[in-house]
Amino acid sequence: MLPKFMQLVSLPAAKVQASRRQFLIGALAAGTGIAVGFRLLSASPAVAGETATTSASHAFSPYVTIDGDGKVTVLSSQFEMGQGSYNGIATLVAEELDADWSTIDVKGAAGDVKAYGNIAFGGAFQGTGGSTSMVSSWERYRKAGAAARSMLVAAAASEWGVAAAEITVDKGIIAHSSGKSGGFGVFAAKAATMPVPTDVALKQPSDWKLIGNAGLKRFDSARKTNGTEQYTIDIKLPGMLTAVMIHPPLFGAKVKSFDGSSARTVKGVVDVVETPRGIAVVGENMWAAIKGREAVTVSWDDMAAEKRSTAQLMSAYRELAKKTPAALARNDGDAETAFAGATKVIEANFEFPYLAHAAMEPLNAVARMNEDGTLEVWGGHQFPDVYQMLAGQVAGIAPEKVRLNVMKTGGSFGRRAVFDGDVVVEAVHVAKALGFRAPVKVQWTREDDMRAGRYRPAYVHSLKAGIDANGKLVAWSNHIVGQSIMAKTAFDGMVKNGVDPTSVEGANNLPYAIPNQTVGLTTTEVGVPVLWWRSVGSTHTAFAAETFVDEVAEAAGRDPIEFRLSMLEPQSRHATVLKLAAEKAEWHKPLPEGRFRGVAVAESFGSVVAEIAEVSTDGNGQIQVERVVAAVDCGLAINPDQVRAQVEGGIGFGLGAILGEEITLTDGKVDQSNFDLYTPLRIDAMPKVEVHIVASANPPSGIGEPGVPPIGPAVANAAYRALGKRIRVMPFVRSLNT
Repeated sequence: MLPKFMQLVSLPAAKVQASRRQFLIGALAAGTGIAVGFRLLSASPAVAGETATTSASHAFSPYVTIDGDGKVTVLSSQFEMGQGSYNGIATLVAEELDADWSTIDVKGAAGDVKAYGNIAFGGAFQGTGGSTSMVSSWERYRKAGAAARSMLVAAAASEWGVAAAEITVDKGIIAHSSGKSGGFGVFAAKAATMPVPTDVALKQPSDWKLIGNAGLKRFDSARKTNGTEQYTIDIKLPGMLTAVMIHPPLFGAKVKSFDGSSARTVKGVVDVVETPRGIAVVGENMWAAIKGREAVTVSWDDMAAEKRSTAQLMSAYRELAKKTPAALARNDGDAETAFAGATKVIEANFEFPYLAHAAMEPLNAVARMNEDGTLEVWGGHQFPDVYQMLAGQVAGIAPEKVRLNVMKTGGSFGRRAVFDGDVVVEAVHVAKALGFRAPVKVQWTREDDMRAGRYRPAYVHSLKAGIDANGKLVAWSNHIVGQSIMAKTAFDGMVKNGVDPTSVEGANNLPYAIPNQTVGLTTTEVGVPVLWWRSVGSTHTAFAAETFVDEVAEAAGRDPIEFRLSMLEPQSRHATVLKLAAEKAEWHKPLPEGRFRGVAVAESFGSVVAEIAEVSTDGNGQIQVERVVAAVDCGLAINPDQVRAQVEGGIGFGLGAILGEEITLTDGKVDQSNFDLYTPLRIDAMPKVEVHIVASANPPSGIGEPGVPPIGPAVANAAYRALGKRIRVMPFVRSLNT
């Protein structure tokens, strides 16, 4: 997932949006010309594999169409990768439209920056990430629904010769007291010709029927359950060929030469072609392409490749962590003097490995050149404007002649939000190499997905804390060492004074009242490609901070929750979720023998989550996470059940990462290739999870990622109580088995 683009702590909503806008515009201006490309994009909205409208479909705005049979289609600016953004946006539209929920569908849209630009990013470009889907959609899509309703009412009033104020709308039926009534489809054609109102009144919360409805089922549940939902991997076009890639075994290596002659003799292999990203083996089907790939020999130029092992890199990181930070992200008070005067000083180092995104659907894209000279690309377009521009450049056509079909995707966690186009560019390159004579699907295997780069960076944290005679935390320092995600990308301009904000988020905005604190950063130069990963910087900063706070609380002889609350404003969001989690988990009630608790709280993407984990031990130095109680403040919960699902999923995702996941390198080559060695959480290790949502009237904030950061430290703190051992090296298997 994308980074939280700026720290949100204590900022009013208006200032948060202004800061985001300044951040993104500045980033794009400092980037690689992408902003210019964005301004060129003016293609009509594209829908997954179809034309934007059909003869029976009537457009009310760039966001809503209604068919003659009454079907309402919402055109989503946000990409659906399983997080439920389509469902949330559908709820916003259907609420204001007073639509029948059973008639709602949602499709991805792209090609109109003015309509679909992410408001949370300042509207500069279309993108999904940073847990901003509901933030960006909250007003825009409610207004779209209200406007469409107004147009339908106007059409009915005109048809019946009555006043619009006398008309009611409920569950897709427009009615008048005279007895006249009709469904949306009856009036859709005429309503679509009505003037679009520019100022529409939105419902009051007391009138909501769908927003906040805990019992509302997702509109797409049935087809996801019965297997009829369509993803890029399911795309089948007439005459389509399938290509698999041979990527360099070392990051930074390039093709020196290759021999595809043997591969071309394999039944079903069509061709073997070179692209700027490696060798593509093209077949009539996936199996033929894979068998052909096995017969290709490639010679690599690895002069500029990264050849260091993980052990070498982490050893260098540890040494750097002992030195003065290269840059400061925060410097409050006089930490040096405070440490000198402290009664007790505690120090600890933490290590975090590279992590893969490991989404269920490996990367893929389909490219087809049409007879009219337009290029169509199907894929999980998390950054559609970027991909539209890059696809046009590869094909040698203007961006507006590239049409993106935004497909639903089986997971991303940030992996499909790349500024070089990745698999989208590969698909266009391969199709071009074949003279665009057939549609081409480039499909990565799991091994490709695991070894072709873009990982959560590895980090080392060196922390130090000082407490006074009264057990008060008076000094704090954190030196973070690791790669920059944003440097040398379109966001390079956001690296200010040597500080990549994604490296320090969650560390330089601790909510605790610590009078003297520093957060330093040393950015490393490593050839391993890195990328944002679900909850980005907070994946490591929250763990380091929240486990270390527990150590400090123990040194001060204080209860972990009481100690945290003593450093928080009593009515703050952090204090509120901590108290709620403690209440629901019965923190002060003794646990059964063999059970142990740990707590953590973290803010990310505008939301605050506290989690209390209960663990058991098998008596042999291993733990089992039995129960997690979570309390979340994410502003207004549009779909409460979806909020719970995202927190539950975030807990499972984060738990798998801290327990056993890691990407390691041997002489620069990735060791893991599939789920035998890279081990996301197995179902038997998933704990019982309870999610409690703080009631709020504030606008919605992020929820896709904030459940991830607290789970690691909460479990580590519980594990300490169970085993008497601090876990400071990730994943846990490294610490618990040594």
